[in-house]
Amino acid sequence: MQTLEELLQKKILIIDGAMGTMIQRYKLQEADYRGERFKDWASDVKGNNDLLSITQPQIIQEIHLQYLEAGANIIETNTFSAQRISMADYHMEDLSYELNVASTQCARKAIEQFVSNNKNALSKDNYFVAGALGPTNRTLSLSPDVNNPGYRAVTFDQVADAYYEQLRGLIDGGIDILLIETIFDTLNAKAAIFACKKYFADHNMELPIMISGTITDSSGRTLSGQTLEAFFYSIEHANPISVGLNCALGGRQMRPYIEELANIAQCYVSAYPNAGLPNTMGEYDETPNITATIIKEWAQDGLVNIVGGCCGTTPDHIKAIAEAVKNIAPRKVSSLTV
Repeated sequence: MQTLEELLQKKILIIDGAMGTMIQRYKLQEADYRGERFKDWASDVKGNNDLLSITQPQIIQEIHLQYLEAGANIIETNTFSAQRISMADYHMEDLSYELNVASTQCARKAIEQFVSNNKNALSKDNYFVAGALGPTNRTLSLSPDVNNPGYRAVTFDQVADAYYEQLRGLIDGGIDILLIETIFDTLNAKAAIFACKKYFADHNMELPIMISGTITDSSGRTLSGQTLEAFFYSIEHANPISVGLNCALGGRQMRPYIEELANIAQCYVSAYPNAGLPNTMGEYDETPNITATIIKEWAQDGLVNIVGGCCGTTPDHIKAIAEAVKNIAPRKVSSLTV
């Protein structure tokens, strides 16, 4: 059986694309989100995409399958907001564990279906389920009250405990990798890292950790104000298998930051940009060919080990990216000068 690291040494791996973009294609209504189980839920649940892993698992599995067919090696669980802090918006805090188990099972079933039914599929050990830990909808570094800069809506322990519960569901469900992603506040990420390490110690086990931050604009900083270099050294202690960037920026805007990260990171580098920047209607217009061309240039310049797409990307984008980089050697970690 090949490990993730063994594959990373051989080739550029492909992570999947956006989940939300794909769910929008189904034009689901409130009743679809509720399903039979939550038909009498007291508050609206439309927009709670993570809930679909319970109420519409066939849709989530189908989306995963489309990304696998497009060439993805790593598929992310539908758990971006599946911890009790974010689920409080829907009064569904107590569903956190169940949501993570269900989402992981959707991804695992998609891989099993793909490998068994597709004659062109690689062996099963070439595909991985990444348990997605999103940033939550709270920030530990910034006050939500402009009149009270010392106020915080949540504590470090509360965030860490929420992630620990989420991890328990993901790991019980059967993930292969932990993915701490879309980090806009490094202190939130540190809470996720703390939860991961505590879980590993409590259960005498360990999984690879991927970490992906978000540069929010042309300042080259995260929302909480860190430069990319400062961000990297703030999370390096987690000993991640990869560090990278996703969301907020398209490939063209992300290029200088990926280059900087490739020069300082003594681990593998991941990058999954948006399909360009959103238009005035909030939609993404960048075609698969344009996105793939940009990412191919990164690969040719030896900057990346894992590539894929974030907001606005589709299986067509992932297919184009996979085709563009399939014959290009991955970035060599051993060749780093730093």
